[in-house]
Amino acid sequence: MSRALAPAGRRAAGAVLTAALLLPLAACGDGSEDKAAGPAGTKLTVLAAASLTDVFETAGAAYEKSHPGTELTFSFAGSQELVAQVSQGSPADVLVTADTKSMDKAKADTGTPTVIAKNRLVIATGEGNPHRIDDLKDLADPKLKVVLAAPEVPAGKYSEQILEKQGVTVRPVSQEPSVRAVLGKVEMGEADAGLVYRTDARSAQDKVDAVEIPDDRNAIAQYPAATLKGSGNAGAATAFVAWLSSPEAQGILRDAGFQKP
Repeated sequence: MSRALAPAGRRAAGAVLTAALLLPLAACGDGSEDKAAGPAGTKLTVLAAASLTDVFETAGAAYEKSHPGTELTFSFAGSQELVAQVSQGSPADVLVTADTKSMDKAKADTGTPTVIAKNRLVIATGEGNPHRIDDLKDLADPKLKVVLAAPEVPAGKYSEQILEKQGVTVRPVSQEPSVRAVLGKVEMGEADAGLVYRTDARSAQDKVDAVEIPDDRNAIAQYPAATLKGSGNAGAATAFVAWLSSPEAQGILRDAGFQKP
């Protein structure tokens, strides 16, 4: 703080007055800064479906940039695992699942959910589609090693739904705990094909090929997001969930291949 020099006769009185003015200002400044940022800023833990891994890492960086002082930590897993974590009291602030049924199971612990995106399934194959898989019915070939998500996983439920609708019987060599685990099996060559979300196949397009499934034979995956009642940062959690429906966040989701809600 700068001030004009006082004449010699007033110097002592001026110093006392200045000190008296500075003390409350300093106290006010320290308190307001602590209140705004907190000791280490605002930290939010977001439990999110595995298929959101790549896009949420991008979205999280954008959110932190536009919300200085807020730090996001993501925990990705199958939706059924996330719901189990919530029911067991794991500390978190936001829940985002890959289907509305999983979110419904956690309704006692969440606020009102908002659907932030949609997705569709594709058939993921090895690069170049070496087995020439063109349709769902090709997955019934017993010579193929097909991997699916487990029935309790949203992607597994959607897979069962579309296969049954087409009358296709598939005997998977394994049923994985998340759609990302299915993708991993195909990427590593441990499976010839698997049903994953379109966005998952897109994230690994240098390692796998995606065979599109017509809309009339497909299933629409919905991604609801909600705050958790046990959050220690309810206001910040609400702000993040609201941001997921903003033009900025929706643009990031669209760029990653997700469909509008």
